[in-house]
Amino acid sequence: MKPRISILTLGVSDLEKSVRFYQDGLGLPTEGIIGTEFENGAVAFFDLQSGLKLALWPRRSISADTKLPQQPPSATEFTIGHNVRSKEEVVAVMELAAKAGATIVKPPADTFWGGYSGYFQDPDGHLWEVAWNPQFEPVD
Repeated sequence: MKPRISILTLGVSDLEKSVRFYQDGLGLPTEGIIGTEFENGAVAFFDLQSGLKLALWPRRSISADTKLPQQPPSATEFTIGHNVRSKEEVVAVMELAAKAGATIVKPPADTFWGGYSGYFQDPDGHLWEVAWNPQFEPVD
């Protein structure tokens, strides 16, 4: 298998609220909600980098499409890592997330691995780590 991951989809409870969080609160670019003319089709895509997209899709729609029953969400199933270039940028992103309505789970602090990071949860409880890692600089 070639690594061609192009979309990360988050299941959400309230699509409009989640779009506002990511678009208005965090400033991620999107064309908004599309596919409303289809049953279980409403979705929002956000452009990230290098062709990678973040999708928000209602949990009930994911359940209908996969034929799996909805299950209680768990914040510890996975994290999304957002690497930045400095400790100051970690603080700035965490402040932006808090202002947008995120729950700060772990305020930014020095890490055991020599970096600096903090965690927040989006309105649906998805866990994001904002990190500066001197050995893993982001490439724009």
